[in-house]
Amino acid sequence: MGLDSDDGAVERLIGLMARLPGLGPRSARRAVLTMIRKRAALLDPLAQALADVADTVRECSICGNISTGEICPVCADPRRRTTEIGVVESVADLWAMERGGLFRGRYHVLGGVLSALDGTGPEALRIPLLLERIRNDGVEEVILALNATVDGQTTAHYIADQVEPLGVKVTTLAQGVPVGGELDYLDDGTIGAALMARKSI
Repeated sequence: MGLDSDDGAVERLIGLMARLPGLGPRSARRAVLTMIRKRAALLDPLAQALADVADTVRECSICGNISTGEICPVCADPRRRTTEIGVVESVADLWAMERGGLFRGRYHVLGGVLSALDGTGPEALRIPLLLERIRNDGVEEVILALNATVDGQTTAHYIADQVEPLGVKVTTLAQGVPVGGELDYLDDGTIGAALMARKSI
């Protein structure tokens, strides 16, 4: 490895970096070595940014997004439609929706999906908070923007069952051929979903 026994701090940093998605031990080692070589440009600013995030970032008290304030910029924006709530699994999914810039409603981050395999039941998710928002905030439509996995669809059906008695419209994202997608590269499930969701042109 090339590190002495006194280099525990470096090894600890490599170990922590290796836990990040997309980084294995070799990639983490390369990243750490690069940061050490470019300490002023990379390592010191990164350490400060990490400290700032650890001190200031929290979960939005309304939707579950992350923010430096108690309420995130999306929930604080008066131009967003309060009558629509897009339900997503994670903050990463919220950010993906925001990248498109097409959805102008509010969000609700569940913090996961129902999973019998992982032992994640309804009580572990932010579903009660969602129902409370629907009852109190004049919500007219709940858009279930959950991943097209078995657990994602199970969660969508569960939420739809919980929301139905409240008299609110429940919709889900259309599934099918992505923009720029070629049929030859798509799996059977995607093609089937595209056929089921077909519309007139």
